[in-house]
Amino acid sequence: MIGAVFGEVNGVAPGLKLSLTCGKVQFYTEDEFVFDTNDSSNNFFYSWSELSLAPVEWFRFGIVAERTRLYESDREVQVGPLIGLTFDHFSITGYALNPDQGEPTFIISVGVNF
Repeated sequence: MIGAVFGEVNGVAPGLKLSLTCGKVQFYTEDEFVFDTNDSSNNFFYSWSELSLAPVEWFRFGIVAERTRLYESDREVQVGPLIGLTFDHFSITGYALNPDQGEPTFIISVGVNF
């Protein structure tokens, strides 16, 4: 994949999306490197990776890791559990990043496959 970035950072962002499944175990990752064409000190790497186990077709659980450059944060890697449910063409997954911290981040992802 490749994208263009405009705003405080202007540049290009090549990326990779990869999914590997072996039986009931799945690894999924989205990775992107942002190259700022004006100031290379603004270059950064972003990654969202999941490792999950699906004991039945409609339920999965596992761990998620995100690496990004956060505003006013000392932490570059966020880690936590994930739980996902699938019904027909719909899926919903919940994530809890940094549950060991005082203020974890919760994310809900809803998807439709067609």
